[in-house]
Amino acid sequence: MTALPSSVAHAQTVGNTMAENADIDEPQEPPLTTIEDRSDFEIVVTAQGRQQSLADVPVAVSAVSGELLERSGTSDIRELNQVAPSLLVSSTGNEANGSARIRGIGTVGDNPGLESSVAVFVDGVYRSRSGNALSELGPIDRIEILRGPQGTLGGRNASAGLISVYTAQPEFDFSGYGAFSYGNYDMYRIEGGVNVPFGTTLAGRIDGVYMKRDGFYDDVVNDVDVNDRDRYLLRGQLLFDPNTDLTARIVVDYSKKDEACCAAVFVTPDFNPLARVSPGLDLYNRPTGGTPALASGQNPIGGVLLALGQDPRAFTNDMFEREIYPTRGRSYEGETEDYGISGEINYNLGDITLTSITGYREYENFQGSDTDYTGVDILYRAPGPNAGARQFKTFTQELRLQGSLFEDRLDWLVGGFYANEDLQVRDTLRFGTQYGAFAPCRIILAINPALVAPGSTGCLSAGGRGALRAANGGAGAFGAATPLIFAGLDNLARLNDLGSTGDVYNQDSENFAFFTHNIFHVTDKLDLTLGLRYTNETKDFDATLANDNVICPQNRQLLSGLLGVPALAGLAGGLISLSCQGNSTSEINGVTLNDSRDEDEFTGTAILSYQPNDDLLFYGSYSRGYKAGGFNLDRSALTGTSGLGVIAGPLVAGDVANLQFDQEEVDAFEVGAKYSTRMFSASVAAFRQEFSNFQLNTFNGSVFLVQNVNACSTDLGGADMDASAATGACLPENVKPGVISQGIEVESTISPARFFDATLGFTYTDTSYTDDLIGNSDGRPLDPALRLLPGDNLSNAPELVTTGSLTWTPPIGDSGLSGLFFINARLTSDYNTGSDLLYGKEQDGYVVVNGRIGITGPDRAWAIEAWAQNLFNEDYTQVGFNTSFIAPQQTYSAFLAEPRTYGLTVRGRF
Repeated sequence: MTALPSSVAHAQTVGNTMAENADIDEPQEPPLTTIEDRSDFEIVVTAQGRQQSLADVPVAVSAVSGELLERSGTSDIRELNQVAPSLLVSSTGNEANGSARIRGIGTVGDNPGLESSVAVFVDGVYRSRSGNALSELGPIDRIEILRGPQGTLGGRNASAGLISVYTAQPEFDFSGYGAFSYGNYDMYRIEGGVNVPFGTTLAGRIDGVYMKRDGFYDDVVNDVDVNDRDRYLLRGQLLFDPNTDLTARIVVDYSKKDEACCAAVFVTPDFNPLARVSPGLDLYNRPTGGTPALASGQNPIGGVLLALGQDPRAFTNDMFEREIYPTRGRSYEGETEDYGISGEINYNLGDITLTSITGYREYENFQGSDTDYTGVDILYRAPGPNAGARQFKTFTQELRLQGSLFEDRLDWLVGGFYANEDLQVRDTLRFGTQYGAFAPCRIILAINPALVAPGSTGCLSAGGRGALRAANGGAGAFGAATPLIFAGLDNLARLNDLGSTGDVYNQDSENFAFFTHNIFHVTDKLDLTLGLRYTNETKDFDATLANDNVICPQNRQLLSGLLGVPALAGLAGGLISLSCQGNSTSEINGVTLNDSRDEDEFTGTAILSYQPNDDLLFYGSYSRGYKAGGFNLDRSALTGTSGLGVIAGPLVAGDVANLQFDQEEVDAFEVGAKYSTRMFSASVAAFRQEFSNFQLNTFNGSVFLVQNVNACSTDLGGADMDASAATGACLPENVKPGVISQGIEVESTISPARFFDATLGFTYTDTSYTDDLIGNSDGRPLDPALRLLPGDNLSNAPELVTTGSLTWTPPIGDSGLSGLFFINARLTSDYNTGSDLLYGKEQDGYVVVNGRIGITGPDRAWAIEAWAQNLFNEDYTQVGFNTSFIAPQQTYSAFLAEPRTYGLTVRGRF
């Protein structure tokens, strides 16, 4: 992808909000407001690396104008949900790794080792992760959303799609603008900028945005609010345009966020009734029946939490009251810095045009958290530069040459791309000060709930210990092993405020690619497009681990001998697992690990398009996409040989096989049609996408699992849906794609009368796992935590989504004033928000409506607007997940979507 060269005029369309003159507060030529006045009906996009009319581009692309973004209240890519039905942007435990999905496909979870399935480019420069764009964007010219794999031009690992943001450029007129907004939650936002010409060939502009807002969550325990906003952006640009053959643009920007993010609440029965909670696995990895929700009063783990200090209101209050009851003294404070410089040169060398886009960016984030989201201190990250921190340093360079041959019968393009990315992750995830009081209770609950004594050492009262010693006629409940079990419980009770003291993961990624994209004009009406890209990706990984959890090796040494005793293996294994959760053990202290991987991949596209007249286009296409493999930057995935999912002994360099995951590949097929006139335009696309080695990141309540998902062409007899990690293997020659995305998309605009425009979008998507799922392409079994996946839809992949908007801008008398009435809506059908698809994480269908009304002065010199986001205060969740360590797959928490916000905006310009 590339930014639109400055010599291209802004697209002019029929007043519809999907295609109006891109114009946010900064000076522009006054937009055309009547059909009769329009002489140039054209939306210019660069989806194929060239300046083309949107109606002539044989790919599925949405072009969203700056005008529509302004009216939608869009300040980051999250609000694009309202205008693009095939797109869903969400964030969970850390906005730095927010996820964008197109056609139900996206990267799941907060692990920075996974690259984005939906690539994000800003002014032609690749952003390392889509979450980097969850911040203020400033004045925007337009945003292009390309749907489906982009394996040729935008091939930087865009296996699901691409979001390309084009910011407003400098102009050769002196001008300025400003806007002030105030809203509920004590929100205020200030934006302003100035554009200055330096003669006739050089122009510059500077834009700034500052926003501050109280948080949506009330931390009742610590008397603070969470999920607040405190952020700003500064962007400066220079445009050099000496003649028609050369343009050069330099962009420098800096943004910062100092915010507390991201709180979660318990999922309560009024939102997800008990009947919808799925069967889980108990402490010994055995299937269980549905476990009562915490708020039901029948779940014994709830009683343990209450006894250890949990405020009961966390279980019983309406979750959408957004009151949280975390551990006293724990904080979600964090900080994000994002800055960089880029340059674009477009140079006409006669019959050939050279385009160069160079970018360097640095991005750093840390975020503290009460990681178990309860009032009991079980797991935490203290705020600071090593709290779940990630840092990216990225250099990219793209070069393209393009021209035409054979009397313009061939429109050719060749190019190369290089990227170097240094990624560092730093973490200090630690067990809390009450973990030793809480964890033994899970063991005692499994032995005999009547003996649970929270607060007593090992969760056993003196009477409880006596009862276990006296069991079996005085032989003890566990025979000769009874003293060992007691000792293991007592050791576990001492596991308090231990864990990571500073894990550091480094990944250096080097990517280079060569590509060609060619349009053959077979006839005046028939085109054949062929694109091919070769990509080489190398990743070097190293890690240095630091840990002071001495309880893990003590309990392993004490209890490992019991793992071979069938009657005691589950109990001993449970004690070891709880002592070493997430591979937290002092045995890894000071260990350095390293590994590397190298990939070569060919991707590309073939499109046949037919345009019987200027208004109508038909096309059919095949494309192949790719997303690089990599390393799970989380020690919980390190190789273990105990069969318990924990390290069986001291690590050595090279014990990192389980950290690797393979590259994701997709074959996509699409047919579509586009119709475009002054009064009405519409596009329709039908697609099918087949994903091999689909990269899935899942939190199972204890650790994050990163696994490739495939399918087997032979019947596994349900072995992929049982609780065993050893069943359900497949011969490598029988491995096939495990994820299929298919459906239909419709987008249309209409201008039935002067000053009135409407848009409508509709997407039906069946994005599902196939039956007979397996893990990697070597045929290994699927992890049992994913046993609900076969045959079901992917998470956050609703089947039906409809978006629409209405805009009315009537003149008010002969005063030069005009009114504004704008409303848009997104209707979404039911879907599951959890990547493991447990039933308690389901989200019913909902509708989100935004609105804006206002008055605009003559020549748009000023405006006053009242607005509302989520006008009807629709309550819904972004992602549901297993509450950390509480009872895996039995109790759930959720990250909630934003409530209703409203306010007033005043604008001015000169």
